[in-house]
Amino acid sequence: MTLPKAYDPSGVEEKQYAFWESRGYFRGHVDSSKTPFAIVIPPPNVTGELHIGHALNNTLQDVVIRHKRMEGYAACWFPGTDHAGIATQNVVERKIAEDEGLTRHDLGREAFVERVWDWKETYLDRIRGQLKALGCSCDWERERFTLDDGLSNAVREVFVRLWEEGKIYQGEYIINWCPRCLTALSDLEVEHEQTQGKLYHIRYPVKDSDESIVIATTRPETMLADTGVAVHPDDERHAQHIGKTVVLPLMEREIPVVPDQGVDPEFGTGALKITPAHDPLDLKIGERHGLEVIDIFNDDATTNEHAGPYSQLPRDEARERVVADLESQGLLASVEDYQIGLGQCQRCDTPVEPKISKQWFLAMEELARPAIEAVRDGRIKFTPERWQKVYFDWMENIQDWCISRQLWWGHRIPAWHCDECSEITVARETPSACRSCGSSDIRQDEDVLDTWFSSQLWPFSIMGWPEETEDLHYFYPTALLSTAPDIIFFWVARMIVMGLHFRDEIPFKQVLFHPMVKDKQGRKMSKSRGNTMDPLEMKDQYGMDAVRFTLASGMSKSQDLKLDENDIDGARRFLNKIWNATRFALMHLEDFPSRPSDLDEFPLTLEDRWMLSSLARTIETVQAHMDSYDFNVVGETLYDFVWHDVCDWYLELIKPRLNDETNPDDRRTAQRVLGLTLRESLKLLHPMVPFITEELWQALPGTEADADSVMIAPFPTARDEWRDDDAERGMDALQELIVGVRTLRSELKVPPETGLRALIRTDDTALATLCREHEHYFRDLARVESLETGADLERPQYAARRVLKRAELLLPLEGIIDLGEQRDLLAKELEDARAQLERTRRKLEDTDFLEKAPREVVEREKAWAEDLSAKVSRLEENLASLGVES
Repeated sequence: MTLPKAYDPSGVEEKQYAFWESRGYFRGHVDSSKTPFAIVIPPPNVTGELHIGHALNNTLQDVVIRHKRMEGYAACWFPGTDHAGIATQNVVERKIAEDEGLTRHDLGREAFVERVWDWKETYLDRIRGQLKALGCSCDWERERFTLDDGLSNAVREVFVRLWEEGKIYQGEYIINWCPRCLTALSDLEVEHEQTQGKLYHIRYPVKDSDESIVIATTRPETMLADTGVAVHPDDERHAQHIGKTVVLPLMEREIPVVPDQGVDPEFGTGALKITPAHDPLDLKIGERHGLEVIDIFNDDATTNEHAGPYSQLPRDEARERVVADLESQGLLASVEDYQIGLGQCQRCDTPVEPKISKQWFLAMEELARPAIEAVRDGRIKFTPERWQKVYFDWMENIQDWCISRQLWWGHRIPAWHCDECSEITVARETPSACRSCGSSDIRQDEDVLDTWFSSQLWPFSIMGWPEETEDLHYFYPTALLSTAPDIIFFWVARMIVMGLHFRDEIPFKQVLFHPMVKDKQGRKMSKSRGNTMDPLEMKDQYGMDAVRFTLASGMSKSQDLKLDENDIDGARRFLNKIWNATRFALMHLEDFPSRPSDLDEFPLTLEDRWMLSSLARTIETVQAHMDSYDFNVVGETLYDFVWHDVCDWYLELIKPRLNDETNPDDRRTAQRVLGLTLRESLKLLHPMVPFITEELWQALPGTEADADSVMIAPFPTARDEWRDDDAERGMDALQELIVGVRTLRSELKVPPETGLRALIRTDDTALATLCREHEHYFRDLARVESLETGADLERPQYAARRVLKRAELLLPLEGIIDLGEQRDLLAKELEDARAQLERTRRKLEDTDFLEKAPREVVEREKAWAEDLSAKVSRLEENLASLGVES
């Protein structure tokens, strides 16, 4: 088979993915003779499109699952999507409003939910298509959606059991309320951003006296709901006011001054206004002192009738009016600038409103204990390990989870309220009557469950739980979870909790937290910055294998991934190198046998032995770092091996042998080693770059002896007989000398067609013999016409010189180049390099630059200084070889 001159991924990727699917290679088979290895996909939101972070995570999962499949595991990657309650409802509501001018309330619950299901079908196909374009080898026959009937049954079963265990309850607490999404949010769904605000000092007159207590607040509008003032019992500044009554400004309501240990005397004036309905600390203090709870906000954050003359106002306008009236009445003592940690809805960026509300909660403290121990005792390993501390800090201080959401899209809470006796019936099946009094006058709770309530069951609900399925018994617990660290609390911790509670088993054995993808300057990617990358656009431009290789080989456990489009282009060039190497090989492997015989049938040359030893070392390195998920090391190792060892060296060294018809045995040996090396290289590369490796696998003779597809071929194993330390040491020495000749040629601008005489001064007799035996390496790869070796070779007057590890390399230059012209060129280049080095050093000595410049800029300048210093040294050495003292 011949290959086109250039690799065109657009003609390969869709074809090969269809080939894999048609052969059923993605299917995970329950096989008692094999060890299972399962991964469940972090289900993408059904509303969204995959971004570059998704591309990284799914690439890593695919690399792992392809590798394990080739290793002989019963590998299965379970795919699926999440209904994403708030996000999906928001998107569909906006769409209906834009297209039809309607709200969900205009449509009604049932009709609105039908619209969302239609939306889901459209976007589900799109997400599935994007994952396939990425090359994800998911078992699509096992694909699930969090609102599927089976998964919905699992959610209901879990809710009912937790209710029966007394772990789910209803209560009135301060929750985070989003006035835009009109739903409660968990603490994890609120992002806090430091912003410039104000601290207002307000006088509260003490009843029947000329005194007043000054309180400090960042939200003066909430004073309309104040029902008390609290001071620390040991605060001498306010001891005389304890037990007295103050008159609430603007509202003329009399409220008590109470002592409470919960007051921070260091904040503000030490006197705290108590607004039980709008602050969690205030609610606790109010409960301890029996203070009234007054809620002044509607769900959309406008004020209600309890705000008196300030009712029916947006909260910002209410604040302005309150502050103006306080100032006009002489009750505003002072205002100062103040940094506020503003809580915002993670999905719509609207400032949240702390609000008292009756919600459903899950008690977490008892459930968390086994999950803490599972990580602490090593049953679940975190990679990198530093995320364990983050996990423990949160889990050991865990709060009860508000699991109800005021939405229509999601798993509706399986609880029915009785209007006769006010009791609650929680049931797996829809009840016809109240369990307490038998009344049929019951209604289902309007709320749905937090999206994360269903996705926390994902590792076992996706396998058919609560039914005891074959998949559940074979593939659970899963082997690996790959995810972003920002959902360690939302998802990872909760999956561990639920797996242990409902399966009495961990849900996964290892968690790989991948880094965040940032732009080349280390900035977070965002549409507002205009620095995002669409993986599908990159696919169209460079091919998906290039995107995958860049992402996987750029993943480091210790730092974020800085993605530069030039890196993707570099990966594309690497793939072309593989393509061209295979294309060249095919011109010389036309009679290569279908099953290569043992390589010891013919004598191996130094380059053959070195190539096989390098292959064995590469296999060992790749295998070890695949298992430890050091994909950056895997990528770097494969790049260096294929580009440098195979293409730059071995192919160049064996070209004369491949073209030598006079020595068929030597030619056949070169063919065998080349064919074996390429075949094993394709298998090593396949998990990272599946499309091009499959195309080349099907073109390369002999591969069918392994498998019809590289995807199911056995992953390479290093043979002991391939390891040859002597060959590697010998080739290292020869390569160093040949590179030395090439480098001096380049630096001194010796024309490529000009032959050179090379002198190798060494007292290492073994090296001298090696160089003489392989003089053809120097001739073929460095244009050396004659080679002399020895310990006492005379040094010519004008000779380029390199001191290497085991020898001194000399290239006589007289008669080869114009020495005078070359001296002038090198002197000018040296002058420029010294000037650049001096400027760079001055910059690095400037404290202003060091303090103000971004760290990566400083590091870049330091690296540049090192490069310039090395360049100056080389130029000085070259000038010395031409008889010029520098």
